Amino acid sequence: QVQLVESGGGLVQAGGSLRLACAASGFIFSINVMAWYRQAPGKQREFVADITGRGKTNYADSVKGRFTMSRDNAKNMVYLQMTSLKPDDTAVYYCSLPNMRPPPWGQGTQVTVSS
Repeated sequence: QVQLVESGGGLVQAGGSLRLACAASGFIFSINVMAWYRQAPGKQREFVADITGRGKTNYADSVKGRFTMSRDNAKNMVYLQMTSLKPDDTAVYYCSLPNMRPPPWGQGTQVTVSS
């Protein structure tokens, strides 16, 4: 059974930083693409970043240059380092496996950026 547990969210001022973490279990972690998504109030869930098993990353234009996704295959963990945060980054952040159908979701972690 796939389990994803996100953590690290919080309240931060604009310009600040946060590091999100996602603990994964129930599947062969090292060979799977992992991704971060976010959902702001009243908006659809949107793609933020993904990473291949070998560490190749891809980012949404809105976060490129500010966010960095990484993974630790020995610990079954993925991370999202977020810098230069903006109020528009306020959302619940989720990690998932984009190539799994249906994609699994954890409970998410709330990120709130104040202006």
